[in-house]
Amino acid sequence: MSTIHSDTDVLVVGGGIGGLATALALTRTGLRVRLLERAPEFGEVGAGMQIAPNATRILDAWGLLPEVLSLGVQPGNLVMRDGVDGTVLTRLDLADVRRRYGSPYVVIHRSDLHGILLRACRRGGVDLVNGVQVTGYEHLPQGVAVLHAGGAEVAPVVVAADGLYSVARRLISDDEPVSSAYVAYRGAIPAATVANMDVSMSDVVVHVGPHSHFVQYPLRSGEMFNQVAVFRSPRALAGEEGWGTPDELDAAFAGCSEQVRAGLPLMWRDRWWRMYDRDPIPSWVQGRLALTGDAAHPPLQYLAQGAVMALEDAWVLAEHVRAGLAAGRLDWDAALAAYDAVRPEHCRRVVTTARSWGELWHLTGAEREARNAFLRQRDVRDYGFVDWLYGPTALTPGQEPAMFTPQRLALPVGA
Repeated sequence: MSTIHSDTDVLVVGGGIGGLATALALTRTGLRVRLLERAPEFGEVGAGMQIAPNATRILDAWGLLPEVLSLGVQPGNLVMRDGVDGTVLTRLDLADVRRRYGSPYVVIHRSDLHGILLRACRRGGVDLVNGVQVTGYEHLPQGVAVLHAGGAEVAPVVVAADGLYSVARRLISDDEPVSSAYVAYRGAIPAATVANMDVSMSDVVVHVGPHSHFVQYPLRSGEMFNQVAVFRSPRALAGEEGWGTPDELDAAFAGCSEQVRAGLPLMWRDRWWRMYDRDPIPSWVQGRLALTGDAAHPPLQYLAQGAVMALEDAWVLAEHVRAGLAAGRLDWDAALAAYDAVRPEHCRRVVTTARSWGELWHLTGAEREARNAFLRQRDVRDYGFVDWLYGPTALTPGQEPAMFTPQRLALPVGA
């Protein structure tokens, strides 16, 4: 097996949104970065995604926000409706959100954001390498060896952005992904398809129902319309195979509002996804190997913070690197320790809050009625439970606001 002692400063493993963001952020500090991606070509699958102010301010700092805004949509509101009767429960005014947090809320096609980051990495000089399947890692005195079919590459630091089933995470934790009984269907379709339907082309709308929810919002300057249907699969709940099939999808939403039922036939019905996360772990760093993105903190989707957290990871790590370089000497051990002191605790809270938020969305019976009554009387200017998420405190240690509880509900809406 041949070993390459790379002339780069950092090896990034994984070419998704988190890996590209990490490579870009570190390159912007002046470091030489090489990124290894297992796929033969760079690309991203999926449909729409939401980018909250805590991420758009980072994209703005990187000079990418104008392109994001040109390809995405700035919705007017986040609106929560009851999935059964269709009534509005509460909303978040996103123009006011922009004023409060100094950065916009944007919805964008996942492939568009990936493309923006990929082009920025190419402009920045990141060494982008495709077709490399990483199989393991070894700690060496001079750094970390990344093992793959072609041999091994050694770099002073390796950042693993290799996703939910991360190979690198196995060195730090023996945990496994946690599977929920919930299944997601998606569909991004031409806006003309819904032109005669009762949908909003200016808002993000989530319909919360018994063991299910349905999300709708526009994409690509209103030229596309994104829908996400999530429901509890009876077969998955029973531990059976054949979970999540279209018959389960239709049955899950049969008692929902006309607006929801009208959107169901427009979903992609040839593919669906089981929803996973992982239990939080207290550290993402071992020696000179660090985790980022879904390798470190894969969440359930209810807070719409998965990709956002990956962008924050990249920003925080790069800022600690930048501080070291400004002081005249980059101490990687200190930079990684500082990164590890800030990010795991914040992301723990996101992951656990997302779980709680999913439970609240999917309440039934009298609990559903109590939730609805609370949300209807909620002050739309109440930001008590999004300040910690959308404000800058996620990037600094020592600021732990009151914990999310079922007794006091608030947005955001996730998809």
